[in-house]
Amino acid sequence: MIPSGSHPRAVIPEFPEACLQYYCDPWWVKAQDRQLRRGRLVWAFLAHVDQQPYRLVPESRSKSTEHSSAEFRMEALLGQAISTGPRLPVAGLPQYEGEVYLVQRAKRRPALVLSTGGDDIPKSVRTGSARHQTNPTILVAPYYGVDASGSSGGWRPDFVERIRRCEYPQYMWDRLPFGSRKESILRLDHLQPIGKYGKSFEVSDYELDREALLVVDEYLRWLLMGGFPGSSSVLADIRDTFLKTS
Repeated sequence: MIPSGSHPRAVIPEFPEACLQYYCDPWWVKAQDRQLRRGRLVWAFLAHVDQQPYRLVPESRSKSTEHSSAEFRMEALLGQAISTGPRLPVAGLPQYEGEVYLVQRAKRRPALVLSTGGDDIPKSVRTGSARHQTNPTILVAPYYGVDASGSSGGWRPDFVERIRRCEYPQYMWDRLPFGSRKESILRLDHLQPIGKYGKSFEVSDYELDREALLVVDEYLRWLLMGGFPGSSSVLADIRDTFLKTS
């Protein structure tokens, strides 16, 4: 695949020659509808999955005669069994055996839809089941801005250069088709589920071109399986070129 610039829906940020997108034209395209599908770019509040999670522990009611408010403390949630004390009834925050209320940092980010979650479960099958057993989700991977901001010191340029040349399966360099971000990093190792319906995300006007999505699939396979498919991998060929010229 070589740049042609002839695709009628193509969105063409300026890509440098030493990047995957330069050899996969078009990369981003303007969507013709608002449908959710693989390769769609969405916005969602996504958790900082690498940060220490905390849990809310109810201690007492704000007023002994009211069930609508309570006093809580936060404590670090470790990967071990939690102690269970007496349950404090609080309206809107029911407590169930073995469950906790998490407090975790999250940020609204652009994310790439990598799975729409499979088929919806028919109502006849869902009836009588707990909602968490059948509520549909999608799988998305978040993008992180490279440049420094008020809450981030930015990414090291030499590290970004390595990512741009496809050295690591969990990181993919990109330029998004909107906003002021000059460069972004897609973290496939931060793949996470969000609710499919309701207000869990906002669909953008952009999506990956079909051929570009196939290359991202190769990236995902590389991360999950540790290699490339057969001898016809576009990603493997481009990466090999970068490694020979670096």
